[in-house]
Amino acid sequence: MEPAPHAGPAAHTGPAAGPNSPANSGANVRTHTGAHAPAPSAPDSAADIYLEVHNSAAFQEVRRRYRRFVVPTVIGFLAWYLAYVIAATTAPGLMARPVTGVVNVAMLAGLGQFATTFLLTWAYARHARLRRDRAALDLRWVVTMHTRQSAQQSARLAAHQAAAQQTTARASAPTTGEQLR
Repeated sequence: MEPAPHAGPAAHTGPAAGPNSPANSGANVRTHTGAHAPAPSAPDSAADIYLEVHNSAAFQEVRRRYRRFVVPTVIGFLAWYLAYVIAATTAPGLMARPVTGVVNVAMLAGLGQFATTFLLTWAYARHARLRRDRAALDLRWVVTMHTRQSAQQSARLAAHQAAAQQTTARASAPTTGEQLR
């Protein structure tokens, strides 16, 4: 069996196409936290559900909040780290200048690197907790609910098909009189 050809990036832009897309159905679902999120009415598969959630405004907002925090933070930290490395290599006299006793500027800057790492870790966890976790949990709730519904629909369909095959097999099975001939 040949794998299906890749539709390319154009297939993943905008809301998922089809009659079951939230854009076409207008359906909303209330999550366990009380927020409204787009809900596919009857998705074909888990992949459809994930694509619809990925294309939803709620998911894009979570990603936007993540990027708005992480990108400037990473740029700031890398600038601070590079300033430390450049100062250590190009201005050894400045870095060797004593501040107090045996502690010099290089030691304080090095300890500042560690302090900055812990500060950024705390700030990231706080930002995630206050600005992204609830929305991400809502999206997870929507995905879980709809994948469960999709799995239940698939199981009912499989049971129905199995029952239909058994009925067909019984109807076409030879009777005991036919087997003796």
